[in-house]
Amino acid sequence: MVQEMVDLGFKRMELSHGIRISLVPGILKAVEENLIEVSSVHNFCPLPNVTQSAAPNLFQPSARDQREIDLWKRYTEQTLDFAVQVGAANVVMHSGSTWYFFEGPEVKLEKWLDDSELKACDFRGNKDFEKRRDRAMQRIRKASRDAMKRINRSYAYILPFAKERGLTLCLENREGLEEMPIDKEYSEFLKALPEPEHVGYWHDTGHAEIKHQFGLIDHREHLESMADRLVGFHLHDVSEVGRDHQVPGSGVIDFKMISEFVRPEHTLVLELSPRLTVDEVKASRDYIGKLLG
Repeated sequence: MVQEMVDLGFKRMELSHGIRISLVPGILKAVEENLIEVSSVHNFCPLPNVTQSAAPNLFQPSARDQREIDLWKRYTEQTLDFAVQVGAANVVMHSGSTWYFFEGPEVKLEKWLDDSELKACDFRGNKDFEKRRDRAMQRIRKASRDAMKRINRSYAYILPFAKERGLTLCLENREGLEEMPIDKEYSEFLKALPEPEHVGYWHDTGHAEIKHQFGLIDHREHLESMADRLVGFHLHDVSEVGRDHQVPGSGVIDFKMISEFVRPEHTLVLELSPRLTVDEVKASRDYIGKLLG
């Protein structure tokens, strides 16, 4: 796996939340032999032993069940230790979601979208969509109050572990409406967390663009509000119909705008669909290298 990335011209990589424990010896060997450097690790990595597929939300810091919170703590600590082993400075984190006893508002909205046959590029300005979106967000905001209390407690617990290991927890913006924190509240959320030198913001271009298509944020304004806490980026494009993890430059994202916020100290990670061809991966690398490198 590592050799394939090296052969494609990459010298650094992020270890994702899909890394099985069986891959760890080979990864450690590649790092020890200086075949590649690891820029970041995505929680949970390696995978918890109860699953064999990518599952970053398997256990959530927002959970109502303390047993799940304890598992989130356990496997997050394991990720932090692994980050130290591979020499990564950054750990990318998902921050949980709201909870509903019955069907959540996002599912309802998605069902309506499926029936409406609207494309993502048509969402803004569509009164029917905006009415249903706002109704969904009203329920989400209400549920977020309790969820955010649990999330804050979870991070308050884990941040000292990151500090002890000299790591930065990088809280990623998410594409799901029910995933926390709500984007417009992100800056205040980060300000309220302890250990500010060890917690920052990780910007996923595709997720932000999806929220932009939904009319929930302005992509540029969101980046401006988070610029002082930016640590790194997941870079991928979004098609007009809202499909992400596409070749940068092939979709609707304004990467020239993105480039205005990139600093030399930031970590840039291509996060592409596994369905892309080798040539498309190379095209993505060359496009980002020319524009942002």
